Amino acid sequence: MLRDKDIREPLFDFLEETYGKARILEEKVMGKSRADLVMVLPEALYGIEIKSDADTYARLARQVRDYERYYDCNIVVVGTSHARHIHEHVPEHWGIITVESVGERIDFYFYRKPQRNPNMKWEKKLSVLWRSELAQLQEWNAMPKYKDKRKEFVIQKIVERIPEEILRKQVSELLFERDYNQAADLLTEYRKGEIQKKLEKETDVQKQMELMMEQAEKRNLFTHNRKKQAGHRRRKNL
Repeated sequence: MLRDKDIREPLFDFLEETYGKARILEEKVMGKSRADLVMVLPEALYGIEIKSDADTYARLARQVRDYERYYDCNIVVVGTSHARHIHEHVPEHWGIITVESVGERIDFYFYRKPQRNPNMKWEKKLSVLWRSELAQLQEWNAMPKYKDKRKEFVIQKIVERIPEEILRKQVSELLFERDYNQAADLLTEYRKGEIQKKLEKETDVQKQMELMMEQAEKRNLFTHNRKKQAGHRRRKNL
């Protein structure tokens, strides 16, 4: 019986051999579900759900609804115990890959190739980007910065202003280049900026001191975490 942990690493190799330039990212939250894998291709994001022989269909209906909103194409990878009936549980445009153990080798076969997902929502797809990545899209396309606007507002403006064919390529480019070592840095800078905004508006001296102490603590925490995490970059974490 093949389990999830038996499938993942060989699956990465199969996908990269099949699709060429690709970046595989693991465990991405989407709505109320979590995508097992997200595959970044030059002009598309693929959501990939793994159903090993040890898994059931208990959560699949909800997962399918979430995958449908976030990704350009979707694929389900199934063990032999699910191969005969999985097509009954996913939309016709989903790809299906079957996996089986042959001796010491694990083989993958396309039972059905994925087609473009007609239900993807750009607002959901763009929500996987960091705020700094959205800012890069705005800069590339000569858009206003909307510094004081919420992320949802910025995403809506991007959807309205940037043609889809351009947006597909640029989103993939950003995810190909994403550096997870920068995540703590970006978070710290964001929090520091939020505190700075409060400082500029605050007139009470005591409260100003408290905000400055909070900002200093966040800097110290960031420095500690950077030293602790130095050298740890996983290509597959999202």
